[in-house]
Amino acid sequence: MRLLRSTDLALRVLMRLAVAGEATPTTRDVAAAMQVPYTHAAKVVAELRHQGLLDARRGRGGGLALTEKGRTASVGALVRAFEGGGDVVDCEGVVPCPLHSACRLRGALRRAQEAFFGSLDPLTVADLAAAPTGPLLLGLPGVR
Repeated sequence: MRLLRSTDLALRVLMRLAVAGEATPTTRDVAAAMQVPYTHAAKVVAELRHQGLLDARRGRGGGLALTEKGRTASVGALVRAFEGGGDVVDCEGVVPCPLHSACRLRGALRRAQEAFFGSLDPLTVADLAAAPTGPLLLGLPGVR
């Protein structure tokens, strides 16, 4: 299974904010530290804010801060939210699969996908940002 870029970036943004301490990096700071375009980071930050996982303040003294909900969020739930609930394969696409009515693969892939998400459920953002990752995150360029 391959994660969407937005899912990967969301996890990295939350991990970065988990080690920010009193600092409140901006979306531009986080984009620079993660080496991604600002526009991509801004879209992900907007979605994370919508989910209540981070606070974003504009203007002088503004920046991003992880909420308590964001710190304790299940990585599995976050990945599900960003990846969506779709199937691994598109059996009903423009040209439907001829095996659709009797296929056992679709169910097996759905179970495998849920097992993947389930293995991430016990992990929190705080767990991901613990050592040795946390000190590395603090050493990234663009981190105040």
